Amino acid sequence: MPLRRSLRFPITLAIVMIVLLVVLTVGWVLLAVFGALENAPNAALYWTLLSVGTTFIVLLVVGVVLYLVLSIKAINLTRRQSNFIDSVTHELKSPIASMKLYLQTLNRHQVGHQEQIDFYRFMLEDLERLDRLINQMLSAGQLETDRADGEVVNIDMADLLQECAYTVCLSYRVPADTIRLDTEPCVIRARRVDLEIIFRNLIDNAVKYAGTIPEVEITLQANCDGRIIARIGDNGRGIPPPMRRKIFGRFVRLGMELQRERPGTGLGLYIVRTLVKRLGGRIKVRDREGGTGTVFEVQLPSP
Repeated sequence: MPLRRSLRFPITLAIVMIVLLVVLTVGWVLLAVFGALENAPNAALYWTLLSVGTTFIVLLVVGVVLYLVLSIKAINLTRRQSNFIDSVTHELKSPIASMKLYLQTLNRHQVGHQEQIDFYRFMLEDLERLDRLINQMLSAGQLETDRADGEVVNIDMADLLQECAYTVCLSYRVPADTIRLDTEPCVIRARRVDLEIIFRNLIDNAVKYAGTIPEVEITLQANCDGRIIARIGDNGRGIPPPMRRKIFGRFVRLGMELQRERPGTGLGLYIVRTLVKRLGGRIKVRDREGGTGTVFEVQLPSP
């Protein structure tokens, strides 16, 4: 259904331009006929047709420009979708190939008890990686259908951020003190699953794209105008200002897919922005003060 809605406007625009072109062709033939009679009683009709033809030409030029803009957007979307397919293919093949290798090793060779424990742990990590990928794609699909699961309740934001930070540290196997939290008591009324998706994605990106020695800072405070502000900062290379609006689009990632060092699908920030807007909030991207890095600032209304 979204695809049909997206095609309706360009198809209508193309039909309108074809009709205008046909009308202009007929109009110029009539002008050629009445042009010889400019001083005759048909002069008024001549100038009327000329005015209408000029208006149609302007409309046709505007239509061509709009169609060109839509074509460029379609090309960019196709390119991003191609990158998305490349990334998803890689994200699916890597853990599957890894688990296959471990299972073949366990099946064909005698391995020690400790090696078995390590193999099972590695396979569990690969399964969790696949689970995160599938959940992210399902979340993006649910956004398209405007589905909302879960009960709206009061949520302690400090506890939720701490849980998300702990989960991400376990996922990347980094020390718990990699993520520093500075939080105030704040309560938000929302669906817990929505807030978990928002902040797990942001904290996951902060750790993923941090420097060689990851340093992530999370702050939480209540604003005087009744809004809650959460900031997630990292010490990575940062995001160029021209890309800070584009990164929230679907399938958007920096650089070419096969040249990237970090896994991903380009859906995380799209999901984050959509959920933040649904909650009546805003999200901004800033430079990190006192060094390189990026800060994502999320503003949400308090109950």
